[in-house]
Amino acid sequence: MASFSSLVAIIFSFIFLCSLAAANEVTVGGKSGDWKIPPSSSYSFTEWAQKARFKVGDFIVFRYEAGKDSVLQVTQEAYKSCNTANPLASYTDGETKVKLDRSGPFYFISGVDGHCEKGQKLSLVVVSPRHEVISPAPSPVEFEDGPSVAPAPTSGSARIGGGFVAVLGLVLGLWAWL
Repeated sequence: MASFSSLVAIIFSFIFLCSLAAANEVTVGGKSGDWKIPPSSSYSFTEWAQKARFKVGDFIVFRYEAGKDSVLQVTQEAYKSCNTANPLASYTDGETKVKLDRSGPFYFISGVDGHCEKGQKLSLVVVSPRHEVISPAPSPVEFEDGPSVAPAPTSGSARIGGGFVAVLGLVLGLWAWL
């Protein structure tokens, strides 16, 4: 019985560790989202991003019509002023996948003249690995008018599923040791 308990503990510990390391792909605007001028002034890509928790290693996916739009990764200053000159990175393929490779803020705008001014821009914050589990929102002064870190989504997303598996694996692994 002890060897079976040990095997169960090892299996669930492995599942727990794998779930912590899993990266997510998040489509801008949600499942049906498109990278385009928002349909109304009340919609904001940044407000959408505040409802999610992005971690280092995740991918943000922009879907748009290639040749008619683009995505520019920019500095905070360029984001605020909708300045398309000298972006940090430029994407035009219509299905852009950007790896969030560090913690901190990221800024994106449309490369088409006038689109950013009409709301086609996104700022998001990637949490640091050491603050993934318990992370208070940064003060508004820290990121000026950028987004605050929002709690994990409460919908049936992959993140909740991964968290459930992680907790289940931890509980069962500890139980097996007893």
